[in-house]
Amino acid sequence: MRVLLSSDHEYPSSNGHGSGLHPKAFPSGSGYILHDLLAKGLAELGHEVSYLVRQLRPNFSANSVPDGITVIFEPDFKADVLHTISGRDAALIAEWEALAKPWVATCHMDEQTRGRERGHSTHNWIFVSQTLAHLHGHDRYVWNGIDPAEYIYSETKDDYFLFMSTMDWGTKKGLDIVLSTAKQLGFKLVIAGTGQSYERIAQVQEMCRRVGARYVGDVRGKEKAELLAGAKGFLFPTKLDEAFGLGMVEALMSGTPVICSDRGACPEIITPEVGFVCHTDDDYLTAIDRVSDLDPRACRDKAMRDYHYHTMARNYVRQYEIESARLTRELALPATQHS
Repeated sequence: MRVLLSSDHEYPSSNGHGSGLHPKAFPSGSGYILHDLLAKGLAELGHEVSYLVRQLRPNFSANSVPDGITVIFEPDFKADVLHTISGRDAALIAEWEALAKPWVATCHMDEQTRGRERGHSTHNWIFVSQTLAHLHGHDRYVWNGIDPAEYIYSETKDDYFLFMSTMDWGTKKGLDIVLSTAKQLGFKLVIAGTGQSYERIAQVQEMCRRVGARYVGDVRGKEKAELLAGAKGFLFPTKLDEAFGLGMVEALMSGTPVICSDRGACPEIITPEVGFVCHTDDDYLTAIDRVSDLDPRACRDKAMRDYHYHTMARNYVRQYEIESARLTRELALPATQHS
């Protein structure tokens, strides 16, 4: 299959180096990272990928592009299917529809979070969790996938818990909960993630200092992999209706159990053999005490089975086939039945 994959970020999406205790050096949305991985996965499964990007990173090297991917700057209208990100590429989609070709768009977050109405989504949209799909009145979804080669699997854990999030949304992601729980129970806590200003970074530093937590700022690549692999548990007490929760899956791939809230897709992603879904403050206390009972191998096995980027790519190919078949049926209907 020939796939036109479109995104509006610099390619590649990450340079593998964090900014530490400095503001974000570049956009780092998970949707961009996953789109890059989808291109890689589709190519490795034998599909031809034309990757439409808006610009390249200054340190871009053509030698780093995986085999099977052609990076382009103008649409390839010879492709069989168009895959973009929801809410973008309206002009391209219109041209694609005029050619009577199938297209899909991945929705990575609740549209209300972006200030949009949920009702404007279409049957072409593929959501990143069943929870998010149902929230928008749909049932099409494909779980996100990650590359195990980017993580370190370890059954030996150090004596700390890890919280990782953008600090601009720290409180909504549960930063206050992990800090108060660490203060109450006295466990070692590492906080990772940065914000868009030095003012926000300084605020988080002070919050961490008060409870003795270690704040490392923005981490990526090997540094992030080592932190995830060494943690006794990954804390994700989000207060948001999470669309997916990529950090939870990164932890599982590292063999690290997850302690999360019951909001959004958390109960969909985290099952009892790999973590604890908490409903009350007491649930978090119990989970902290019992996290060592969970088997790192079970965490890794679930991540490899459900959240591998090859699995994501295969599931999207199935969605391409479904959309292609739907369009074929629609075009075969008499004109009076198209309304």
